[in-house]
Amino acid sequence: MARKLHRLPKTELYEDEFYHQPGTLPGTIFINADAPPPIIFLIDYNQTNFTREQIATPEECIPYLEKESISWIDVQGLGSQDILQRLGKVFKLHPLVLEDVVNVPERPKIEDYEDQLLFIARMVVPKERTCGFYSEQVSLILGKNYLLTVQEEPDHDCFEQVRSRIEKSKGTIRKQGADYLAYALLDAIIDGFFPVLELYGERIEELEEEVIVKPTPQTLQNIYQIRRELLQLRRAIWPQRDAINSLIRDASDLISEEVRIYLRDCYDHTVQVMDMVETYRELASGLMDVYLSAVSNKMNEIMKVLTIVSTIFIPLTFIAGVYGMNFSTEKSPYNMPELNWYWGYPLCWAVMLAIAFGLLFFFWQRGWLQNSVTIKRN
Repeated sequence: MARKLHRLPKTELYEDEFYHQPGTLPGTIFINADAPPPIIFLIDYNQTNFTREQIATPEECIPYLEKESISWIDVQGLGSQDILQRLGKVFKLHPLVLEDVVNVPERPKIEDYEDQLLFIARMVVPKERTCGFYSEQVSLILGKNYLLTVQEEPDHDCFEQVRSRIEKSKGTIRKQGADYLAYALLDAIIDGFFPVLELYGERIEELEEEVIVKPTPQTLQNIYQIRRELLQLRRAIWPQRDAINSLIRDASDLISEEVRIYLRDCYDHTVQVMDMVETYRELASGLMDVYLSAVSNKMNEIMKVLTIVSTIFIPLTFIAGVYGMNFSTEKSPYNMPELNWYWGYPLCWAVMLAIAFGLLFFFWQRGWLQNSVTIKRN
């Protein structure tokens, strides 16, 4: 059964998420209207033979599932209810498995269904020409001699190196079972976080100098954008770490002890990613504090200049105000006798300039004319 997808309002911190209407049957599939149609690729291999092709229907996988070779069925796209339901029949998927695979986004997790293991992960790929990253859900369903992967869309993934290793028979992947293939894909998903985090490290370094030298409202917006995106990365990698740890800890007949050792290395990579994400989040939060301090310092510099200018002109304004009162010297000899002096006007200017330069010299000696923020460049 398929129903219309209902989504929660989008916020700055969280991606769109669907919700079930009250009373919805378990196993109900939600098909997003803008989801791309599924494309099915099949890779079948053993130590000596290799087959890679695009197939049109899920039923074409059946002959390969009956062989002793390892079959990797990669479904890219979730836009067809018919194909997805037929896929569930071919691989005998539990209705709840199909629901978790199709209804995106799901929280990364691991589920054991006796003869199948479901692992839902979050895959990120850096954008080539702009900042940020593509994020999509990848579902891995491990069987005895097959691995079914379902991706949200066909445009971006990080599995090409694994496909190349299988095709060229590099390493031991052609000698291992489907559980080793699942590990290789999980390792590729986790390693895909490192290029994304490297780009964020470079962006944070660029913002560190910008936020001190020339902070602008756009700088503040960039800092907020980085913090939001790092939070999305944290929400993606944190549950994946727990899921991989559960996969290592809980025994399953579908995963051998040898592959379990490899999964420990994959778990270590998730811990490294978590450490990098937390470090960059702290740096981004620190940049926010530095930005506010830089803006405050800039405002203080402006106020200092205005105060110095005002302080210089206060005595000058006082002198100009006194001699602008125009008391008549004919009425009293005490009424501004300087107005009748021959050098009265030049003397007034001399006194005013002396006061102005005297105040500037006093401010310079006190260090008030120097910029309080300096940047050392290598």
